[in-house]
Amino acid sequence: MAAPKNHPDALTLEVVGLIGSVVARYHEEYEEAAAEHALTGAQARLLSLLALEPLPMRRLARKLKCEPSNVTGIVDRLEARGLVERRPDPDDRRVKLAAPTDEGLRIVRDLRDSLDFAREPLSALSRAEREALRDLLVRMLAA
Repeated sequence: MAAPKNHPDALTLEVVGLIGSVVARYHEEYEEAAAEHALTGAQARLLSLLALEPLPMRRLARKLKCEPSNVTGIVDRLEARGLVERRPDPDDRRVKLAAPTDEGLRIVRDLRDSLDFAREPLSALSRAEREALRDLLVRMLAA
């Protein structure tokens, strides 16, 4: 017989609910910011990932938790707009990397600058509080 599951306490449920609200507000604002650049949320997320480093399609698919064929379609549309380019991987010329163009990088900067929700609530916290929050989130994600 399986052991009974522990039921979360009220505080844990409250924290989970608050985290969910933060994530929902962030996604809503991110989608709005993406739409201002005639991008879908998925296109904006892919472009933001590529701004960190050029990536092959399979790694992009894993990071976005979707099928490689979906990523190919997204990259195709961004490439047609001049925001992404495909280039050979210097370590394996059989592999193509997707990389942002200068215009793609400009849009990523604009997206980041327009996300007021991501900054406004944090501005009410002191530097020490923001550091503590960061450290707690890192610890939660590492678990």
